[in-house]
Amino acid sequence: MALVVQKYGGTSVANVERIRSVARRVVERKKAGDDLVVVLSARAGDTDRLIALALEMSPHPDPRELDVLLATGEQVTIALFSMAVKDMGFEAVSMTGYQAGIITDHQYGHARISWIETVPVTEKLREGKIVVVAGFQGYDDEGNITTLGRGGSDTTAVALAAALKADACEIYTDVEGVYTTDPNVYHKARKLRRISYEEMLEMASMGAKVLHIRSVEFGMKYNVPIWVRSSFTEDPGTLVTQEDADMERVVVSGITYSKKEARVTVTDVPDVPGMAFKLFHPIAEAGINVDMIIQGSSAVPGRANISFTVPKADYEKTLALAEKVSGEIGAGYVHGNPNIAKVSIIGVGMRSHTGVASVMFNALAKENINIHMISTSEIKISCVIDEKYTELAVRVLHDAFELHKDPCNGIRVAEER
Repeated sequence: MALVVQKYGGTSVANVERIRSVARRVVERKKAGDDLVVVLSARAGDTDRLIALALEMSPHPDPRELDVLLATGEQVTIALFSMAVKDMGFEAVSMTGYQAGIITDHQYGHARISWIETVPVTEKLREGKIVVVAGFQGYDDEGNITTLGRGGSDTTAVALAAALKADACEIYTDVEGVYTTDPNVYHKARKLRRISYEEMLEMASMGAKVLHIRSVEFGMKYNVPIWVRSSFTEDPGTLVTQEDADMERVVVSGITYSKKEARVTVTDVPDVPGMAFKLFHPIAEAGINVDMIIQGSSAVPGRANISFTVPKADYEKTLALAEKVSGEIGAGYVHGNPNIAKVSIIGVGMRSHTGVASVMFNALAKENINIHMISTSEIKISCVIDEKYTELAVRVLHDAFELHKDPCNGIRVAEER
């Protein structure tokens, strides 16, 4: 007997028949002897419909009341699912985030889980029931309903698995696992059998949509094995787990991309201490997340050019802030480009192999793809390029690192130098 937390996404429970199908899958697992906590998302499209309803009522919905509204989407799903399980002759109990003891901070719309009071869930498990928990939601210490942000049901599931010391957490979605790149962009994309927490974190932060980034953080912190599987097949999926020696043998595990960023450049910034703070402090105060930052020499002695990326949705606001600061500090003109993309290669094997960057840059150069910015970490290299070359860049990099091949036979960059 094992304690397993399963999570099913919106497409998996999109309608009554799919809810029944998931219920049958869960019941079969229960018959096999496992204890189950099932975390469910709202049905596909329900959250968007609720947001549209809120905007119809108010152009600027109150954040607290919006969370109260959005939390109802998951409540519909858990109630319907529990009805289906009971009709199959098994005991199930639905629980909202409040009832399941999921306590968060006060940030409406993107709350973070502070801790979980596990007693309500464990009591129901001891009674032999399948516990069905609403994902994406919790409550703060004042009793207000909060939501965790889009994709937050993944985080609910992994956090519950960590708190309950579950044997595994299974994330069921509409794909069969984690792929070397987006299968919709390149038909040679290959499903990975295993991937490290660190690689999955980088992939999630760089644009991969398979797992919510905070769910991976929970998994890594508490060493929760996470299986990513399809709710429509019996494929074993991809295991997200701790790094091991076999993973290091593969130089690059995946290629990700994001078209949701924009580049801003401030020219001729005085090259003296404190200028970077004066530039970025107002941007941070405005709640804008800055990612890549590059500082280079200006044609003017004693001056520097600073380029950085921000979410595309914040581009115009960032330009206005940067222009204001530029005038205050005596910098030059401000310009930007919202039509960029970030393409990244990711792999724990990059720590112990040289020549990775040169392979990446050479592959892009052969296709005349210009690189505007470069950022690196131990297991990642990211390049900012023109958005129109995104799909081409993904394909040529996938081929350059031979990601279509089995990991055990992956390219060894250092050996081919």
